[in-house]
Amino acid sequence: MTAVLQARGLGKKYGKRWALSDCTLDVPAGRVVGLVGPNGAGKTTLLSLAAGQLTPTEGEITVVGGRPANGREQLAKVGFVAQDTPTYARLTIAEHLRLGARLNPRWDDELARDRIARLGLDLRQRAGRLSGGQRAQLALTLGLAKRPELLILDEPVAALDPLARREFLQGLMEAVAEHSFSVILSSHLVSDLERVCDHLVVLAASRVQVAGDVDDLIASHHRLSGPRRDAARLPDDQHVVSESHTDRQSTFLVRTDGPIHDPAWTVGQVGLEDLVLAYMERKPERAPLEAVR
Repeated sequence: MTAVLQARGLGKKYGKRWALSDCTLDVPAGRVVGLVGPNGAGKTTLLSLAAGQLTPTEGEITVVGGRPANGREQLAKVGFVAQDTPTYARLTIAEHLRLGARLNPRWDDELARDRIARLGLDLRQRAGRLSGGQRAQLALTLGLAKRPELLILDEPVAALDPLARREFLQGLMEAVAEHSFSVILSSHLVSDLERVCDHLVVLAASRVQVAGDVDDLIASHHRLSGPRRDAARLPDDQHVVSESHTDRQSTFLVRTDGPIHDPAWTVGQVGLEDLVLAYMERKPERAPLEAVR
């Protein structure tokens, strides 16, 4: 597997607080990777480290084979759209495109102007007069026209209404299909990630809790319901992600690569949202499970 991002023992500390801790991760190239976690989990910190906007307190990170922001050539390989989809309110769309061309050696002006035309935007219009969805599309256009090998999107649709969010994600998927690059998309909206992502990383309590291809994650997680039982009595290959109990019944969400033979259990499938929530709710004292391969 070729990795577009590799982290080894990566950590970032602000004062006495670790925003990201002991992050070891391989993000495969050529995928649309969803990064999900609760507020304060470390998502923006990880992406800012990947974009070279922050330096690690400990550990190492490489992005598309180099150290983040290490020179003009490395900067050209990575596109970054922040959560507030930054644009310059007083500049027109045309001025944004001219600025992009001056700052980016791989700039594809034809791609940028074609996309603006397909969106029905007026090149003479100032960014400050655009709707939130239109500003997000302009920011995405600037990121795409940079022709990066990796495009990093930090919750770019968080403030958009459902229609604008759908249009943004549709535009992203069309661009991925046409130009073949890697994407890391951070969001707290699992339904959006389920729509566009084929690989998932869950961050919680400043650590990676699980990572893997979405299909593999779904296939390897199960909900077990049956007579009350202590988690310690489950087979060693059934790793407990979450558990709940009544006086007579136990319910476990487990990860296992093997079959479940115990006839006492009713085995149910787990949806992506339930899987993500289970990892987000894991107790901090529990060690993260190994990534699904």
